[in-house]
Amino acid sequence: MQSRRLVIDANILVRAVLGVRVRELIERYCDTTAFYVAESNVEEAMQYLAELAPKRGIPDETWQQALTSIMTAVQIIPQVELAAAESEAMARIGKRDPADWPAVAGALQFDCPVWTEDEDFFGSGVATWTTATVEIFLRGE
Repeated sequence: MQSRRLVIDANILVRAVLGVRVRELIERYCDTTAFYVAESNVEEAMQYLAELAPKRGIPDETWQQALTSIMTAVQIIPQVELAAAESEAMARIGKRDPADWPAVAGALQFDCPVWTEDEDFFGSGVATWTTATVEIFLRGE
């Protein structure tokens, strides 16, 4: 049973596809943690992956399959469902990076933290975890 909730940012999806640690954490804890990602953050991750993967010699088909696999453990939050929290999310993060509002809105709606490596989230009023420390949250400590 999923007793915890966590919104993941686009940079975490990119790390899950290109690396090992993030993917392993999602796979290990998907039975006890509901992972959410805003629809626009999936699109953002795909744009970054389309640029980064070829530079690392990773064919499109390979990273796309990896992303598809990861997304079996992650629930997409449609943008329309985030609209109710958009104003508050923009007020919290707008000046730092307005494009980050969907993850903040998801955290506000689900009353949960955001997993990110983006320092723009700090001071937004939602709890954040980085990859270095997120396992403390995932283990329920």
